[in-house]
Amino acid sequence: MDLVFRDAEVVDGSGGPSYRADVAIDGGRIAAIVKEGAAAGCLRPTARRVVDAEGLALSPGFIDMHAHSDLALLRDPDHSAKAAQGVTLEVLGQDGLSYAPVDDRTLAEVRGAITGWNGYGDDIDFDWRTVGGYLDRLDRAHDGRGIAVNAAYLVPQGTVRMHAVGWEDRPATEAELNRMRRLVAEGLQQGAVGMSSGLTYTPGMYAPDAELTELCRVVAEYDGYYCPHHRSYGAGALRAYEEMITLSREAGCALHLAHATMNFGVNRGRAPELLALLDEALDAGADISLDTYPYTPGCTSLVALLPSWAGEGGPEAVLARLRDDGTAERIRHHLEVLGSDGCHGVPVEWDTIEVSGVSDPALAEFTGRRLDGWPTARRLLLEDRLGTTVLQHVGHEENVRAIMRHRVHTGGSDGILQGLKPHPRAYGTFPRYLGRYVRELGVLSLEECVAHLTSRPAARLRLPDRGLVREGYVADLVLFDPATVAPGATYAAPRTLPVGVPHVLIDGRFVIEDGRRTGTLAGRSIRRTP
Repeated sequence: MDLVFRDAEVVDGSGGPSYRADVAIDGGRIAAIVKEGAAAGCLRPTARRVVDAEGLALSPGFIDMHAHSDLALLRDPDHSAKAAQGVTLEVLGQDGLSYAPVDDRTLAEVRGAITGWNGYGDDIDFDWRTVGGYLDRLDRAHDGRGIAVNAAYLVPQGTVRMHAVGWEDRPATEAELNRMRRLVAEGLQQGAVGMSSGLTYTPGMYAPDAELTELCRVVAEYDGYYCPHHRSYGAGALRAYEEMITLSREAGCALHLAHATMNFGVNRGRAPELLALLDEALDAGADISLDTYPYTPGCTSLVALLPSWAGEGGPEAVLARLRDDGTAERIRHHLEVLGSDGCHGVPVEWDTIEVSGVSDPALAEFTGRRLDGWPTARRLLLEDRLGTTVLQHVGHEENVRAIMRHRVHTGGSDGILQGLKPHPRAYGTFPRYLGRYVRELGVLSLEECVAHLTSRPAARLRLPDRGLVREGYVADLVLFDPATVAPGATYAAPRTLPVGVPHVLIDGRFVIEDGRRTGTLAGRSIRRTP
């Protein structure tokens, strides 16, 4: 054998009781599992290397169901933000906006639209235009060595609409809808695992339900899933969840609810209402899952808070509206008085908005500061050319805990890696689940939590040989210390790596060894298979 973990406490991802065993790896797969007390005559496996795992838990690699590493994986071969947490697979193309499929015009527009998420990308060679081309680019990244962790991709519906319709707030024509159908189908044929939407982000939010339903029918044909950031996490949250459940049922499409939170004051303590809605749909036969991050603040771009009408025409049109005093006053009125759809129908409370990053270094003084009103927000939007990211301190701990207990819950960091002070969830989500919510609070048992982070997302992604510690499965594995695992990332120091995760393997190769990044690039694109 290549490797044996000796005397590990195996938390196998099934949710069943852990057990003590030797686990042998050979050729990138789990070759043998010999439980403690196995029948007499069953020899303990030997290998070229033996790792003493006494006191450590061995689990499948963690799957980040909501990641924003679309350019980070190409930019940074180290990518310890995720690898050091035990993440072995990320799902990209989230919130309806990413970099494929595009043409030259759309690529320039989407780069500008999500600068706050991924940077503008001046350091990236955008030598692809299709979903397949992007996945190929991941595979040949860093001089052909690959990427730090595995990556799957969702066709971004907002980018598709940008490509076919533009930035206009109107229903698509039949010809435009047919073009969108083709783009989604091509993306799925080329390996995407489903489709995402960002229904509080322009231009994806301009799509009516009938249009989304038609695209979801295409997703269903390829056995993919629909992953919406739906139309409200605030004043209309329950209605927005119900809308997505109804839409997916009509389309016959599996549904995965992105960062399924209940935020803002109007939703304090209302998680049980959401869970009852989900249970009713599940009991009726719906195929639904969801992901959350174990923190109360959210994170997005500052421009995303603006009313949808302000985004029509694209980034340059937004900047022109902000420069005009009369139009800027209308935007302020929608934000502060009416509650813009970009801010989930809730009037903005500026003291809950903290700047986490800017694109222009000259504006770095604003990082870490709460906004003091519209004049400052307007200045940042203009001078930073819409590239500012923010934390929104609008969540509720009781909702976070209730939702993470649900039977279809999975983990997703929603980690934006840009900015001087990004949300600590980018570096800390998975150790925080294991440390705070398992060990400290007992919200989940260790076995339950690991299942949420491994086998459940693997099942949603239709991965037949990942997500469990089983003989024959791919050796994407994490060895961690249940007594010490914890995030290092805080709001003051968000780029601090976790503790208590000494070893992480992808394809049987160490990407984290003795707590340090090895430099191995074992990650590849994980593509939907027929």
